[in-house]
Amino acid sequence: MSQITFGRFTPFNTFIHKLDPRNKILLLILLFVTIFLKVSVWSTALIISGIILLILVGLFAIAKISFIDLFKSLKAMWLLIVFLLIIYIFIPNSSYNPSHIAFYIGKYGVNYDAFYQAGYIILRIIMILMIMMLLTSTTSPMNLTYGFEWYMTPLKLVKFPSHIVAMTLSIALRFIPTLLDETDRIIKAQSSRGVNFTSRGFKRFSALISLVVPLFISAIGRSEELSNAMEARAYDPYAKRSRYRILSFTWRDLIGLLFVCLIFGSMLTLFIMDKGSNKVDLIYWIFKEKPLF
Repeated sequence: MSQITFGRFTPFNTFIHKLDPRNKILLLILLFVTIFLKVSVWSTALIISGIILLILVGLFAIAKISFIDLFKSLKAMWLLIVFLLIIYIFIPNSSYNPSHIAFYIGKYGVNYDAFYQAGYIILRIIMILMIMMLLTSTTSPMNLTYGFEWYMTPLKLVKFPSHIVAMTLSIALRFIPTLLDETDRIIKAQSSRGVNFTSRGFKRFSALISLVVPLFISAIGRSEELSNAMEARAYDPYAKRSRYRILSFTWRDLIGLLFVCLIFGSMLTLFIMDKGSNKVDLIYWIFKEKPLF
């Protein structure tokens, strides 16, 4: 469980850490849309995804986010990756080109297209995880609350409890790493008492019970402590609240917004061109050669 690093805020004084949380939420949405804008030529889609991946790697370096934490989080997703490979390889798809056979398993031909589809989905998952880590690792839970609440401000006109929803989201994000650490601590404690979490059958079910029950009790206890602490500080979600820190849009946010808008605008242009009469084929444009796919 300690391998999952989503939601862990790491306080540094980097360019990305100093960005306005409202701007970072907007940039996250734009990057998400950019990732899911797909062109029909496979080689072009992979090249564009590779460029975006390199940009995200650069942002990781700027934000001083550990790549080891990213690899640990990806390691926890190996089962999903294997599942995707099995689905795309062994489930027939009429869109696959019958001439693109990689090898045969008995009489069943495994298509190159299956590896492309699985690899493309896995690459998207990696980029989504990296974007979420960029947000949660560089933005404190309180700033995330301010950002979400600011975007939900127009809903106050219809009596929507935007502050309560934003605070709930913030607490949920804050408790993810806490519960993961608590789970890891309980596993070690139960293992020292002779519980075997690698066993099979009923013994494995019994081991999971010995994990879930203490974790559930601990979560309830922490939530009650948090509730008592907020009440002791006279927290009123319906009261008009002031803020210690006033958010402001600075030159850093302008640079970040222009940079992401450039990426989003370029991808949107290619997407529109691809949906029109001209298919976007970067390999042919650059090398004047027809790609494999």
